[in-house]
Amino acid sequence: MQLSRRTLSLGTVLFCLRDWSMRLFRTIVVALIACLAPGLLLAAQPAPRSILVFDQSDTRGPFYSQIFSSLRSTVNANAGAAVTIYLEDLDLSRFNGRAYEESLRVQLEQKYRDRPVGVLVAIGYAALERVLRWRAELWPGIPVVFGMVDEPAIAALERMPDVTGSIIKLRSEDAMIAARAVVPDLRRIAIVGDSLERQTVYQHFLQEIPNAAKGVEVIDLIGLPMKELRKRVAELPDHTAILYTSIYSDGAGSYYLPSDAVAFVAEVANRPIVITAETFLGRGGIGGFVMRPSAIGEEIARAALLILDGKAASSIPITMSDAVRPIFDWRQLQRWGVDASRLPPGSEIRFRDPTAWERYHWQIVSIALMLILQTALIIGLLHEHRRRRYAEIESRQRMSELVHMNRRATAGALSATIAHELNQPLGAILNNAETAALILNSASPDLEEIKLIVNEIKRDDERASEVIVRLRRLLGKAALEARDVELNETVREAFEFLSAQAFARNVTLSNRPAPQALRVRADRIQLQQVILNLVVNAMESMTDTLGGRREIIGRTTLLDDAWAEISIADFGPGIPSDKLKHVFEPFFTTKEDGMGMGLSIARTIIEVHGGSIWAENQVGGGAVFRVKLPLVKTQTE
Repeated sequence: MQLSRRTLSLGTVLFCLRDWSMRLFRTIVVALIACLAPGLLLAAQPAPRSILVFDQSDTRGPFYSQIFSSLRSTVNANAGAAVTIYLEDLDLSRFNGRAYEESLRVQLEQKYRDRPVGVLVAIGYAALERVLRWRAELWPGIPVVFGMVDEPAIAALERMPDVTGSIIKLRSEDAMIAARAVVPDLRRIAIVGDSLERQTVYQHFLQEIPNAAKGVEVIDLIGLPMKELRKRVAELPDHTAILYTSIYSDGAGSYYLPSDAVAFVAEVANRPIVITAETFLGRGGIGGFVMRPSAIGEEIARAALLILDGKAASSIPITMSDAVRPIFDWRQLQRWGVDASRLPPGSEIRFRDPTAWERYHWQIVSIALMLILQTALIIGLLHEHRRRRYAEIESRQRMSELVHMNRRATAGALSATIAHELNQPLGAILNNAETAALILNSASPDLEEIKLIVNEIKRDDERASEVIVRLRRLLGKAALEARDVELNETVREAFEFLSAQAFARNVTLSNRPAPQALRVRADRIQLQQVILNLVVNAMESMTDTLGGRREIIGRTTLLDDAWAEISIADFGPGIPSDKLKHVFEPFFTTKEDGMGMGLSIARTIIEVHGGSIWAENQVGGGAVFRVKLPLVKTQTE
């Protein structure tokens, strides 16, 4: 019993010891987890996607406002995820001192106590110096990106961890290069602005100007009240350039935006103003090697985004900024008579009104090409018109010759009839002459009879002369001579001319004129030739018609107020229906000995006169040829 009790007591003790050790282990583990958890959680979380921007001046001014605007737009355009941007204006250009800086530090500590920040951005050397001083206490371990800091200023700072950015190269030597470009014979440089000791951007000018301005007189206008400054810049001597840094406040305690101050100075300045900031362009500055705020903001934003994306600031090299470039105002160059060829290489000229060529380059080229093309087309058309005119003249000459040949052929075909028509009056003249001779040889000549014989001889002579005149007209070779012609009279003369041949062929010619006068503009001889061709063709078509009606009817008709018609109808066999469309084609003929040119010439003549000609078959037999001609408009019309 005693052994068993001892054994039980020992087991109890061992059990208690084991339970106590387990509790102790659990307590230690829990304590370790409690200690390590914040660090583990912090290591597991990514850096906050937020940027805190410190501006050494005031973003209400255009220069720093453009820096921040460019920074923000670049971040928004290139960030893969949303980025929060905070902005603090330190306004160190107007306020400074230990008390002011301490108040800023306290305010920032309270303001961002619960706001995680991923990147600190410092714009300007003064902002960078304060951020590096406050970082260990307010934002330990947060990387810093700087911009618009000059190289000498960077060298004065100790190399801090997790700091990167871009160095701006703003040199007084470049300002002197610009001054010599705008004032060829530069002898003086007038420096305008706040005290250089107070201007963090231009502090290094104090050491640089003595060397940069060697051989040039330096006129110190720094820190003057605006009224006095305006008076001094209005009276500067020749061969002087003004170098403007920045004016935030003058000696009289007035405060300005630097871009407004330069405008006040330029308003009265009698010499060109060399500037160092892009925002001073258009405010009276002629230009120079200027800082471009948009480029500064873009460079800062790209470096900050790399850090937010996980890249260590120490691995991003500090680079030389490309934010300073030679830029000039064209209007000021014109005002001061500066030749643009004297500007530094690579200079950009703003506000230049583009020339017509620069503004409408493609339009001018297009118009020039169109004018050249149009001129070429006009020349081509004139040449073609000239060729056509010569071709028309030659064609008319050929047609005139062909028409003349056709008239000769017609006259040849009518030669027997013409000879018969001439023989009749000539034979009558001979008989009357012989009779008159016998009477005169008698013992008592009858004078009254002699008078009658002489009158008959005269009448027969006139008859023969008329036949010859008509023949000469027909055979005459003359150019087209359009006159007012009366159709009824023209058709009547043609029928009279052919009356003898019609009588010889036992064909009756019937002329049925219109009751009113029909005046057309035409060549009388050529129009009669058409009628002659049509009537002769009609007579030839009835050569084999023995028992039928042997008559040719010529009509003149008024169609309407504008047109008249001549029709020549016969009672021959007509025209085969399959050949009606071809009768006016050259060399088309239904006669064995015909050339096929008569109707073709007739169509050409009528078309030249602005009319038309066509053929039809009559219902009762025979064919009819119709000629349509425009009437001459009277003055009352």
